[in-house]
Amino acid sequence: MANQERAEVEAKGWAQLSSRIAVPALHGQIAIQDRQLLAYEDVFANGRCELLMGDVIALADRDSAVQPRLARLVDGVCADLRAAAEETGRSVPLVECVPDLYLERICPGSRLDRWYLRRDLSLALPHTDTTLSLRELAGFTLTANGIPLTLNVADTIDNVRLALAPDRRRLAVLTQGDPTEPNIADPLCWLDFEFAGRNTIAGEAANLLWYLMALGGWLVPRYQPDVYARTLHLAVPPLTRPRIEHLELHRPSRHIDVRYSWNTGPGRAAAITRVLDGLRMENGSGLEEIRAFLALRVLGVIPPSRLTGHDLLLVLIKLAESQDPHTTLDTFFTTAPAPYLHPGERSSNVPAPA
Repeated sequence: MANQERAEVEAKGWAQLSSRIAVPALHGQIAIQDRQLLAYEDVFANGRCELLMGDVIALADRDSAVQPRLARLVDGVCADLRAAAEETGRSVPLVECVPDLYLERICPGSRLDRWYLRRDLSLALPHTDTTLSLRELAGFTLTANGIPLTLNVADTIDNVRLALAPDRRRLAVLTQGDPTEPNIADPLCWLDFEFAGRNTIAGEAANLLWYLMALGGWLVPRYQPDVYARTLHLAVPPLTRPRIEHLELHRPSRHIDVRYSWNTGPGRAAAITRVLDGLRMENGSGLEEIRAFLALRVLGVIPPSRLTGHDLLLVLIKLAESQDPHTTLDTFFTTAPAPYLHPGERSSNVPAPA
């Protein structure tokens, strides 16, 4: 349900994609007072699709027999994005792209300013009895898994604002606009066209990869459990458990030493690797290409005030890694195996693989 203008924009975006990729049929627009309801085909009720990508990942985490099914789905997503780049890609100013996920979130006074710059958030350092504010943290150096980093959120936001200025030109393509686990059905069908239209290919890659790495398997189910339960069919408890294993605070030298691991199930790890391989294009899709978009996804989805000190520090470490010139796509998206899943942890809601 949307106002008439938003509904028209969504319907136009759907129409631009309907002949290019698998989408539900749009049966029509229904006026309800001053709102518009877009009535789409129910691809689950009619048997066209069975699960969502997030569901298939959860099953593949628990059963290796599901991994080929997940691989086919991920390959199809990557193929659609590559085809979009080849068939509809052109360099345009960012202002000509769908603004919602990027321009509107980085503009002055947007959520990033409200969440990070207009307040000095405090962060309780795990494994210590110390609490630092984000401003204090910016004055520390940090070594994460042996790599020196700087955690200066304000400077990062300034740099992203420059990189994503409305007049900066980017390769933009016609896409669904929000490639996330709840918006991709299996067998492959793209859902939710709120952001459909001309989007940057770098933004699409950043969105998909960060959702696979952190949002879908960790932050959304942990901090938005109602959203997780509502948007996935199975809503199986995820296996992603990033953790800070060791932290030492050296106050005299203003240095923090951290050792962390990014533990995921085998299905999610395979999906991340497959997307990295599937989106490596000759025209460039390295970390440099997606750096600013990735930072905006890391910062701009879950309010930091809701995160525990442990989880916020992990998010900030990944933010710092994303902006470090020595970080590659492969090192940024490195994962470790999740702890062994005991049979008693298996959900009774998990069906046998199809």
